[in-house]
Amino acid sequence: MSDPGVAVVIEDDVDVRNLVAAVLRQSGFDVHVAPNGRAGVDLVRLHDATVVTVDVGLPDIDGYEVLRRIRSSSNCYVVMLTSRGDELDTLTALQLGADDYLTKPFRPRELRARIAAMLRRPRVAPEPVAVAHQGTTASVVVGAHPASPASAVAVAAQSLSQPEASSVLEHNGLVLNAAARTVVLDGRELPLTRSEFDLLHEMLKSNGAVRTKADLVRVVRGDYYGEDAYISDSDERAIEVHIGNLRRKLDEDPKNPRWLQTVRGVGYRLTPARS
Repeated sequence: MSDPGVAVVIEDDVDVRNLVAAVLRQSGFDVHVAPNGRAGVDLVRLHDATVVTVDVGLPDIDGYEVLRRIRSSSNCYVVMLTSRGDELDTLTALQLGADDYLTKPFRPRELRARIAAMLRRPRVAPEPVAVAHQGTTASVVVGAHPASPASAVAVAAQSLSQPEASSVLEHNGLVLNAAARTVVLDGRELPLTRSEFDLLHEMLKSNGAVRTKADLVRVVRGDYYGEDAYISDSDERAIEVHIGNLRRKLDEDPKNPRWLQTVRGVGYRLTPARS
């Protein structure tokens, strides 16, 4: 089994902190814990964390500020732990760049499943390097996280090789490479989170078919949310936030969308191709 890397648990409640740390250790992580936000941010930077869990209510700086500081220097996966029923915590965290959230109390196996789903679809940090290749300029993306130096080289090599047609999707000027997990718009690579990339990929694959919010919750949540799993209103509103973030990065005109159309009361669909 490969080493998943380093995990940092930022939590002031000692029982929750010990529980989360135990779950992550069982999953193979090298775990470090912090009882407050400032110490947690320092640990993330010191150990180049792969996964971080952050409690929203911390004794020094709140979880949102912790998330901002982490995002200023790290592309690690961040899971926010929020109080049950406080939907504002969830939506704010997603807007600020969290990858996922769990409400307390939560089941350890759900935390384990959520993190496993994230790691199965690693994102690539947006650090493009222009490289001449067969008379064109190819964007080689380095700094995959979580990844070893060897896997980073493999990603770069894959970017330079001719990708399989099925892995590249294009629509109205947008080019998504599923194998390299890159999205390029008008020659500019977009810095998408894992959830934003997965949602955009799903919409492009759907080829204009309407996808419900419940469908898209399952895309983001991965294997843990099967067809018979309960999808809450909060889960669906989280999808709305992810789509809103995605539209902002795409610089989408809400009155004349180029890529994502809202189907009121249902979900979303891809806009028609433009000539």
